[in-house]
Amino acid sequence: MDSTRRTSFITGVLFIVTFVTSIPAALVLYTPVLDDPNFILGAGADGGVAVGAFLEVLLIVANVGTAVALFPVLKRQNEPLALGYVTARLIESTFIAIGIVSLLAVVTLRQDAAGGDPSSLVIAGQSLVAIHDWTFLLGPGWVVGVGNGLILGWLMYRSGLVPRGMAMLGLVAGPVLLAGGTAALLGVTELDSPLWRLAAAPEFVWELSLGIYLMVKGFRPSGVARLQADRRAVPAPHAVPTP
Repeated sequence: MDSTRRTSFITGVLFIVTFVTSIPAALVLYTPVLDDPNFILGAGADGGVAVGAFLEVLLIVANVGTAVALFPVLKRQNEPLALGYVTARLIESTFIAIGIVSLLAVVTLRQDAAGGDPSSLVIAGQSLVAIHDWTFLLGPGWVVGVGNGLILGWLMYRSGLVPRGMAMLGLVAGPVLLAGGTAALLGVTELDSPLWRLAAAPEFVWELSLGIYLMVKGFRPSGVARLQADRRAVPAPHAVPTP
């Protein structure tokens, strides 16, 4: 396996890891704390939140890993945009980290603030859940549209590293997700509403198909050859004469 194929395989695996780690946390493990306003007053098992937090830490690692793995290849097409993709992934991961901390804080209050004023605890718990909801909207629900959608879609389309039709899906999915995220941000629709889910669906399909394609097929040889030819065609900087 040459270095380019290794890069595509690792990137594809990391994209799949983002799905494996994010879906259980969002749809199953975080459900009790997100859906029950009185969760902070309850007793019993809350290990699911901790497991979800651990999975999302792995999600952050995979997010950053996709950008770092792709940067040496994508910078041959457009280095500023490739750096922009890395930056978008870091910003997205920062929002995710803040959301993780907010839910872990709810668990801590639940365990250590027993006997406190119930109404105050409920308000504190709901405030922390609200922070998580906003970080989800601004990170996976908005920044992803810029990074994984527009920037990565454009770089993949221009480079020819994946089929153009697949890359076009990213260029469509990014603006659609941005529109859905903006609508939720402005209060036009609710976060996690059917309309928002519909806006997020193309981005879901784009990232999943990209991960599978890169893991199974790798970069298209024609795209790799073109980037290598462009790199060789760049003239070397002239030496500055010394006085």
